Amino acid sequence: MTFSSNLAAEGINTIFLSGLRIDEPIVTLTDLLVSVLCFIFAWNLHKSGKKERVFLYFKIYFLVMGIATFLGGIIGHAFMYHFSFYWKLPGWITSMISIMFVERAAIEHTRIRLSTQIVKAFRVVNIIEFITFLSLTIFTLNFFFVEFHSGYGLMFVVLSLEGYLYLKTKNEASKFMLIGVAFAAVAALFFMTKTSFHQWFNYLSISHVLMAIAAWFFYMGASRIDMSEVKNIRE
Repeated sequence: MTFSSNLAAEGINTIFLSGLRIDEPIVTLTDLLVSVLCFIFAWNLHKSGKKERVFLYFKIYFLVMGIATFLGGIIGHAFMYHFSFYWKLPGWITSMISIMFVERAAIEHTRIRLSTQIVKAFRVVNIIEFITFLSLTIFTLNFFFVEFHSGYGLMFVVLSLEGYLYLKTKNEASKFMLIGVAFAAVAALFFMTKTSFHQWFNYLSISHVLMAIAAWFFYMGASRIDMSEVKNIRE
């Protein structure tokens, strides 16, 4: 195994394993950490046997986020030199789909407090928002819209809805979701400011570790949701 850095004057850390070039190995590993955890959380929710729609949305969120971070690690970082820039799109699009579903999960969770009409309105807005940002991403090939969609979905939609539920009901599931959003916000802060601890453990690796922690709190929140309270809310 050999190590190098600043490859092609781009500041990319690289290792070679039996002649196989792997770029940004720590970034790749931390991406795969998020991926593995998300797959485990999706499987655990599936095994729980809970049938309500909110759990389906959370399962899809974890499953698709696992796919997105796997693609991001393998194609977007480790072996990007084998692919054209357009190959970043699968990872970007799947990450946007995952954010859409965690938004829908939060919207569905509000059924324990809000009327069916309001929940339906939120669902429509969720679809319009997703289509808008997806179209902008595909036509511009600009990662900014992926970031903005993620920030909007987590920091506005999930934070607002779960924050409302927690203030009104002191819901334990909402508390864990809010902690997850907080870790996601810190991850975004490291990413945007490009604050790194070390050349080999840079802002991308840090943000991935924080994303893994956020995913764990989202899972803890999802596993504590009790939708039996819905029947007590007047439509």
